[in-house]
Amino acid sequence: MTRPGRLRAVATAVAATLLLTAGCTAGGDDPPPAATPSATAAPGAGTPGRTADQVSNPFGAHWDWSRYKQFEPYLRRLAGSATYEEISWCEIERTSGQADWAGLDEIASRSRELGITLHLKIRTGVCWATGGTARYTRGTANKTESAMPTDLGAYQRFVRSVVQRYGPYGVREYAIENEVNAPSYWAGSPEEYARLVRAAAETIRATDPKARVVDSGISSVAYGMGVADRLVRAGRVPEAIAAYQAYFQRRVGTRGQQIPAVTGEAQLRRALATETNSRSLRFLAVTESLLTDRTVDVRQVHFYEHFSGVAPLLDYLRATTPPGVPIQAWEVGQFWRDGDGDPASRAAEMVKTVTLLVAGGVGEISWLPLAYNPNNAAGSEVRYGLLDPDGAERDAGRMLAALADAARDATVTPLPAPVAGRLHGVAFVRGGSSTLVLWSASNTPVSVPATPGGRTGAVGSPLGAAGGGTTVTDVPVLLRADQPVDRILAAVR
Repeated sequence: MTRPGRLRAVATAVAATLLLTAGCTAGGDDPPPAATPSATAAPGAGTPGRTADQVSNPFGAHWDWSRYKQFEPYLRRLAGSATYEEISWCEIERTSGQADWAGLDEIASRSRELGITLHLKIRTGVCWATGGTARYTRGTANKTESAMPTDLGAYQRFVRSVVQRYGPYGVREYAIENEVNAPSYWAGSPEEYARLVRAAAETIRATDPKARVVDSGISSVAYGMGVADRLVRAGRVPEAIAAYQAYFQRRVGTRGQQIPAVTGEAQLRRALATETNSRSLRFLAVTESLLTDRTVDVRQVHFYEHFSGVAPLLDYLRATTPPGVPIQAWEVGQFWRDGDGDPASRAAEMVKTVTLLVAGGVGEISWLPLAYNPNNAAGSEVRYGLLDPDGAERDAGRMLAALADAARDATVTPLPAPVAGRLHGVAFVRGGSSTLVLWSASNTPVSVPATPGGRTGAVGSPLGAAGGGTTVTDVPVLLRADQPVDRILAAVR
């Protein structure tokens, strides 16, 4: 779903305050610039001694680097998180043997300065390296789909140069392509994609044994189809219909007949059998085979749906992800065409979405977009930003920053089973202190008795003494106390 601008333009847009060597535009195998920071330099803001490749905060964002100056003050509040940048071989090396790293060098340096870990998403594009002519272009940067390289050896040399150059900046995770289930992102077959990933994975591991290989990130819609398809195949048709309806409640009709309304088994089977959705399921299956045989180390999830779709997604991920494989959500957002939610309800929904994901074991979450760009499309804000276009914080931005403060350097702890049916949320435990994010699992308020020294309040607002206890409604609240989670919630009624 990303629409990154040209890396070359970023080099101009971002303030040139970093020392870069004169060799930034050079051959693909040139070493990193002399100003590349050492592995222990540039600790995260407010985290002495921490390097930028150590993720200590699961809540981050993805942003447009051409607006970095507007966003910088807020981004410093997300220190310890992770983000990603999408790069294209065809864009960096427009002429064979002549690579221009200037824009990406700026991004890597700035990310490290912010204390935010950078991941890279490596795409090929369509150009001399692949042959053929692009069928799809997107955005002002004219991004194209990717195609299979004509020379896998040349591709591996490019991948090696990326890893060699950006490992010293703290980059340790490399995703291969983006949303390959979509023809506008990948022109090849599932088998060709698997061959590309295996070639890239071999090179990445040989170049940096500490690096991890990440799948392309199957699209949010495709994951929804996977959720329903798995349940249908297991003979759990009523569950499949319920999951489809929960997951796609804001999507029906937005892509013609690709996401139709479904009320019965025949309708659901027809929806899963369309050409687009069949393709998505094939690429999802190939992605899972690469996870199973450990070609890929990390599962990447994209999710833009209503928060009620998180539960069926997590159920699917638990069933189809090999034990021990980390799950990260590089793209999380709020797709809502013609959405009429007010800022407070949209912000509360954001809190529920990211909280449910992290409570379900998703280790990193990047909200996309950080800020709405009114120039991207006419009409309403289809994907909701945490910030206004000028960088001013919205309610949602203030709330995500509060979650980041609570989670940084903390242990993520699910709510204890006795209250899980009455409350939704998660706890972050740091030292002897517990910070809980809570909301009622139904329309019935839940009373949390007072805890000595406990403080409570709306997410993102100053906390006050909780002397009389806390009444938890469907609006998320924060509750903090120097007590174990079980003790805080022991007397919930």
